[in-house]
Amino acid sequence: MTACTPNGSTNLSGSGKRAGFPRSARLLRHADFERVYQQGRRHFAAHMTVFYLRRAQGERFRVGFTVGRVLGGAVERNRMKRRLREAVRQYWMDASTPADVVINPKKSLLKAEFRELLQEVERAFAIIQQKLAIESERRS
Repeated sequence: MTACTPNGSTNLSGSGKRAGFPRSARLLRHADFERVYQQGRRHFAAHMTVFYLRRAQGERFRVGFTVGRVLGGAVERNRMKRRLREAVRQYWMDASTPADVVINPKKSLLKAEFRELLQEVERAFAIIQQKLAIESERRS
């Protein structure tokens, strides 16, 4: 049996550099999360609820995660965040629509296959981009 990284590569040693999110691509402030919750829209999926809000043109796509204590202990919550972060990292460059996105996982995320999680994140981002594109056409 061979070990693989989430992107399918068998090179586990890595280059020493982490392929993470730049700070500019993350939601960091409590006020930003609150604005998305209060003014944004929702997309429900099997393993997560995704909140999103359009940003001003010229702004970047930003993502944040909230994992409440009700979903488990620190180990489980951190595992959920790591899995979500990796799934989002693989698709966030494809997200050209300027939006703030907050992902709230459900307990079922812990038992879901990573491929299933990838598909769910990809589908959620596609739906968000489609809905925001329709919304901007209506405004024009």
